[in-house]
Amino acid sequence: MRIDQRTYSTTALESLSLLGKLIKLARKQRKMTAAELAERAGISRSTLQRVEKGDPKVEIGIVFETAALLGLPLFDAGQSRLSDMQGRIDDKLMLLPKSVRKSSVVVDDDF
Repeated sequence: MRIDQRTYSTTALESLSLLGKLIKLARKQRKMTAAELAERAGISRSTLQRVEKGDPKVEIGIVFETAALLGLPLFDAGQSRLSDMQGRIDDKLMLLPKSVRKSSVVVDDDF
């Protein structure tokens, strides 16, 4: 029997917990029950509970969709600004090589 034990950094876990709490807060501020939001998101109530607890094993798409349904901004920008940012990042990625390899040349910087 093999048990896959994935470890996450403290920063990642705290960020997931914060996002889960923001989702829960937004849901309650909109006076939505967990069952209502889960139905709108197309997920089970137990999955929503995992989202709100910041479970790192929940699919990121589910977390983002749940936040979007509540109107919770995931980035500090509106939709048009996100599209602009995405376009700029796509432009930068096109300038970089498609794959990255470690350099086999050892640089002698001992002067």
